[in-house]
Amino acid sequence: MRGGLVFCCCFISFYIIIIVRQGGKPLTWDVTVVSTLADSYLHSTSHFAGSAVETASNRKETKYSSLPPDFVFQPVAIETLGPLNASALNFLSEVGRRLTSLSGDSRETSFLLQRLSMLLQRFNSALIMDSFCFSDEDPDL
Repeated sequence: MRGGLVFCCCFISFYIIIIVRQGGKPLTWDVTVVSTLADSYLHSTSHFAGSAVETASNRKETKYSSLPPDFVFQPVAIETLGPLNASALNFLSEVGRRLTSLSGDSRETSFLLQRLSMLLQRFNSALIMDSFCFSDEDPDL
C-alpha cells in the first residue's frame, strides 16, 4: 500500500490517536468551518457555490506551505451550508474507500459524510442559539 492511505490506531486513555500515512509520508490535515453568509464571503458565495471553502482551503495551504516535505498536507474546509472543498471531498472519499476495504461495508463513505453532516448541523444549531439574547428578566424567553 505504498501509494495509498495507511491507518494505525493507538488507544491512550480517552483519546484515540490515528496516524495516517500517504505515500509513506505522515498525512497532516486542518479542518476549517467557514460561514457561507459571513460578510467576507457573501459576495463570492452569492455568485459561486462553494467559493468560501475553496478560499479557506487556499488560505490553509498557504499557512502550511512551510511544512517539511516529509509531510503531506490536506486542508478540509466545510461551509456552514454544506459544501466541502474539492480536495477534501476526494480525500474523504478515499478514506471511505479504505474503511470499506477494512470493514467490507460498501456504505462507509456515506456513513462518514453523514457523520460530518450531523456535526455541521450541531455546529449550526450552536451558532443559532448563540445569536439569541436571553434575559433573566423576561420569563417568556
